[in-house]
Amino acid sequence: MVAVLLGWNPGVGDTWPGYSRVADELGAAGVYRRVWPTGPGTGTGTGTGAGAQPEPGADAWLLLHGKTGSGLIGHGVVASAPYLAAGPGLEGEPRTCVDVDFDVLLPLGDQIPVDILAAGAPLTDWSAAASVASQVVPEDQARAIRDVWAESLPADEMDPVLPVPGTLPQDALVRVGVSRYERDPHARRVCLAHHGTSCAACGFSFEAAYGPEGEGFIHVHHLVPAAQLGPGYELDPVGDLVPLCPNCHAMAHRRRIPYTVAELRAMRSRAGYIGGSVVSQQELDAQADARRILGST
Repeated sequence: MVAVLLGWNPGVGDTWPGYSRVADELGAAGVYRRVWPTGPGTGTGTGTGAGAQPEPGADAWLLLHGKTGSGLIGHGVVASAPYLAAGPGLEGEPRTCVDVDFDVLLPLGDQIPVDILAAGAPLTDWSAAASVASQVVPEDQARAIRDVWAESLPADEMDPVLPVPGTLPQDALVRVGVSRYERDPHARRVCLAHHGTSCAACGFSFEAAYGPEGEGFIHVHHLVPAAQLGPGYELDPVGDLVPLCPNCHAMAHRRRIPYTVAELRAMRSRAGYIGGSVVSQQELDAQADARRILGST
């Protein structure tokens, strides 16, 4: 699927007042919908380049240009087909627009610079793209942009469990839905019936640590890297899912291709962690009583 670059110059036309506030609010809400002009008049042309119209479901990349610096500063998804809307400053003349659901808006100053974009995705004319309201780019360029975004975006600012917005093709997310598999109640029941509810990497058990209130609580992790999933993929709850505690689950997703369970265990071993069981308060009291009795004889 093609993608669209959305050129935005804060010093020209609609300056998007309140951008910084919106960027902060998006972190809590998860999505921010905005109408975006894709060209004047009634153009509905297909294809790529300036003047072509994006399709619903396409990646939308916000490209900053102006005095504050140039670079990739946001990601969203086209949420509507092109439609006509009255444009401010155009004396009521219609312009073609689309709705965009933004899922990442970086703070001003944190954009991915144009020189990094040009090195990683050289097929795109970044200077020209920043000077137009929208430009549709073909799939090969869309993949290159996605790779640069995945390598450059600070992962620690994102949810460590969910795929970082913009790092996976939208059609793969729709058809495969990695997070959906991890939250599928039926798949979860089958997985835990086979593997149990202790973490496959560190052995932590919420029931052992917290008592009855922790019974059955554990994250379920998808072992197959999302990049290897295709439209014909069928989930195997026993072979594809494993229980992981939230700590190990977050660590597994700290890189684009998740760490395997074996790699997580190796990390813990290198860190000097000694595995063991959780000791209850009753056992601690019994040990204290034993030391007291032995010390008095």
